[in-house]
Amino acid sequence: MSVRGSVPPTGENRMTNEKLAFTIPEAVSVSGRSRTALYAAFKTGELIARKQGARTIILADDLRRWLEGLPRMNPDRAA
Repeated sequence: MSVRGSVPPTGENRMTNEKLAFTIPEAVSVSGRSRTALYAAFKTGELIARKQGARTIILADDLRRWLEGLPRMNPDRAA
């Protein structure tokens, strides 16, 4: 089960009230990543941005894939 507004898990049955796409401010909020980090990922092609008129949107599945692709923390270096 996911929280309304959170990035839904890929492949799970989705409820109709879960968001399919996020604006930049929404993606920052749900991902915990900065606006700068999102734009850096767009620039390198790691994260796909889509345009709806002047608005930039990120599909929930794309945001989830990007977050899941971030490097794992090395437990030996944990503070």
